[in-house]
Amino acid sequence: MKIATREAFGEALKELVIKNNDVIVLDADLSPATKTCYAKEARPQQFYSTGIAEANMVGIGAGLAVQGLKPFVSSFAMFLAGRAFEQIRNSIAYPHLNVKLCATHAGLTVGEDGATHQCNEDIALMRVLPGMVVLQPCDANETKAMMQFMVDYDGPVYLRTSRYAVDNILDSNYKFLLGEIVPIVKGCKIAFLATGIMVNEARKAIEILAKNNIYPSLYNVSSLKPINTMQLNSIINSYDLIFTLEEHNIIGGLYSLVCEKLDKPKKIYPIAIQDTFGESGTPEELMSKYKIDADYLVKSVLETVEE
Repeated sequence: MKIATREAFGEALKELVIKNNDVIVLDADLSPATKTCYAKEARPQQFYSTGIAEANMVGIGAGLAVQGLKPFVSSFAMFLAGRAFEQIRNSIAYPHLNVKLCATHAGLTVGEDGATHQCNEDIALMRVLPGMVVLQPCDANETKAMMQFMVDYDGPVYLRTSRYAVDNILDSNYKFLLGEIVPIVKGCKIAFLATGIMVNEARKAIEILAKNNIYPSLYNVSSLKPINTMQLNSIINSYDLIFTLEEHNIIGGLYSLVCEKLDKPKKIYPIAIQDTFGESGTPEELMSKYKIDADYLVKSVLETVEE
């Protein structure tokens, strides 16, 4: 059964407010879409809608954190990371407050909403902030595990979730470990380092490549900051070819992260949105056009192997 990570976020948040009286949910008039409505229905006294005022919402979250509460602040990635960046930087990251920033509808797969709502830059924006933890789950099970980590972690966290539904890849008893890279498929010679819904695309590509007797390994890079640099380089140095896969601008995301952390020169092949804006279309149409789907990954691998 396919489920969007935003849906899993909403379900997990509902459980957190039921179990934790100090968890306060803030939403900017988008709760049916972000799925914070589940928490609102379960514990209305722990939910506040700020209206379409994301910058104010972030400031309220900072104030609640100063008082010892655990605010979970939610909106679309474009409106949270984009519109409220200054407030996130100065009111949350700079004083290192315990605020959880929960962004939904990230990336191209927002689809028909178009370029104004497709935030392909948010990982770059959040990763550059000192002390900000940046997470992107690959499926519903990892989303729920991350939410449990977040409620226990003392410090600012940016969680990036998607509207695009994908299959569960990890087990329901999966435990998230900050910084760790998660092996998904064991192969040889080629490795895919994927984040978010691109783990699902990579798995599709692996099934196709097997028909050509090519068997890549697959790793889930869900902790984009921090990351276990020793583990990352150990993986990279164990394979002939490395591909990074992300539903994000090629600048500032997973590809940039991997290149920053290399302990020796190595060519990395990026599957990412190039330095461009998106447009309206179905998620599948857009992933194909912007060359981040399984079919393009297969094509890239076959061409690279033949070089």
